[in-house]
Amino acid sequence: KQMSNTGLRQFDETLHLTNTWLKEIMAEMDWQERHYAYQALRSTLHALRDRITVIEGAHLAAQLPLMVKGIFYDGWSPSRCGGNDRSLATFLAPVTDAFDKHPDVDAVDIARAVVRVLHRHVSDGEMQDVMQGLPEPIRLAVSDG
Repeated sequence: KQMSNTGLRQFDETLHLTNTWLKEIMAEMDWQERHYAYQALRSTLHALRDRITVIEGAHLAAQLPLMVKGIFYDGWSPSRCGGNDRSLATFLAPVTDAFDKHPDVDAVDIARAVVRVLHRHVSDGEMQDVMQGLPEPIRLAVSDG
């Protein structure tokens, strides 16, 4: 039997799921630092959140573990969703900013790794909707094909 971390099943479950996602990002990027994986997840989720519609963001968030949902919505401003500037550089800005002290890390690689992890844990239909909501240059950059 697994030992409880918090004493609340919902919290233990979201902690476990979030750690699973972070480990998968670390494996995708061949990183040893969990903090990098967290920064990758956070910045890519914010990039996605701010490029898709409020409704699509809510649909995506509904499928995220509770803790990841909190990361997704942290600092959220609905008025920024969709955005007028839908360029790849603007999309990648949160990722680029998060890793500005690590010039050897490519923002596109990071976003692509996080999207692969999302594909594993979010329904195919929802990920298809999210990807269709992105402008083509962004969609092509973060998808595997």
